[in-house]
Amino acid sequence: MKTNSVLDDLEASRDELLALRHTLHQNPEIGFKEFNTARLVADKLGLWGFKVTEGVGGTGVVGTLNAGSGSRSIGVRADMDALPIKEQTDLPYASRNEGLMHACGHDGHTTMLLGAAKHLAAKRNFSGTVHLIFQPAEEAGIDCGARRMIADGLFERFPCDVIFALHNQPGKPARSFHFHSGPFMSASDRVTIIVKGVGGHAARPHQCVDPIVVASSLVMALQTVVARNVDPTKTAVVTVGTMHGGKAMNVIADEVTLGLSVRSFDDDVRALLQRRITDLARSHAMSYGGTAQVDYQLGHPVLVNSEQETALARRVAQELVGSDHVTDIDRITGSEDFAYMLQQRPGCLLRIGNGDGDDVPLLHTARYDFNDDNLTVGSAYWVRLVERFLDR
Repeated sequence: MKTNSVLDDLEASRDELLALRHTLHQNPEIGFKEFNTARLVADKLGLWGFKVTEGVGGTGVVGTLNAGSGSRSIGVRADMDALPIKEQTDLPYASRNEGLMHACGHDGHTTMLLGAAKHLAAKRNFSGTVHLIFQPAEEAGIDCGARRMIADGLFERFPCDVIFALHNQPGKPARSFHFHSGPFMSASDRVTIIVKGVGGHAARPHQCVDPIVVASSLVMALQTVVARNVDPTKTAVVTVGTMHGGKAMNVIADEVTLGLSVRSFDDDVRALLQRRITDLARSHAMSYGGTAQVDYQLGHPVLVNSEQETALARRVAQELVGSDHVTDIDRITGSEDFAYMLQQRPGCLLRIGNGDGDDVPLLHTARYDFNDDNLTVGSAYWVRLVERFLDR
């Protein structure tokens, strides 16, 4: 019987993976417009012998490979989209698409899964079915790629007993793996509050209801929701990210718009936040003589890693790189649309370190770059996970 794959099995493909990752980095595409990226992925999978399905949920691609007589199936997902950020890395392979860049490492995620795909197809050291899911628009927010792929029959067309995904983690050493069982990444909701007042001349504020004053006071009042309404043993975040109002210094505006990002891990806290933010905005504006309209949009749910699948994923990492390079990780208040897939099937989203040190650029910043030291180890990890779950 063949043994499960090890790191050395993927080292021969290092140069190929490096060139592929740099090509993807040079040609970033935003959510649901990953036309060239999807074409590249589909061509590679087809060349290696996968059954390829394109256009899943828009620009999504699924590669399916069968081996042996096993009846079980596994899904592995990589995200493909870039962000609307102007790159400032000065790298020789920097983005060629003005105003777009791979600032979250999806170029690396896609490359690692393609590296695994080639090896799985060549060796076929498993018994069952593997579905490699290349997802668009992870960064799109509420109307995201995961939801569209699921709505397009992802799990009916490509049945998966389990589903896995991976994301890089700046601040952790490269080639290290990190796990959290249970609720891991927060729910993420978007709130738009329009504060309406009575506009007029800046010299006669007594004839007006100044919405800028109301909104400014409301920003401070909103901080009390977490500080004084949420159980201190639970986690919540209320961030006012945008504030727009007024066009001239000598004019009191009619209205101001606030944009909020709200994060939580518990259903009861999520409901509390919605109720308190809505009530507070309306009553606070009323106390100044104004009004507030609240548009509260529930976004991604909490990402919950199932216990059994997380344990398997952790064991595979320990086998591959050793226990010294595998750790637990705290909950993350960022959100991920892979949460929708984990609502459908048990599985795990794990993290791979992208480099530690004070000067390591963070995700979603103009200086970020995926760490190429992860390419072979990430590919080897996916191969070994598939082989272990679909063990002959």
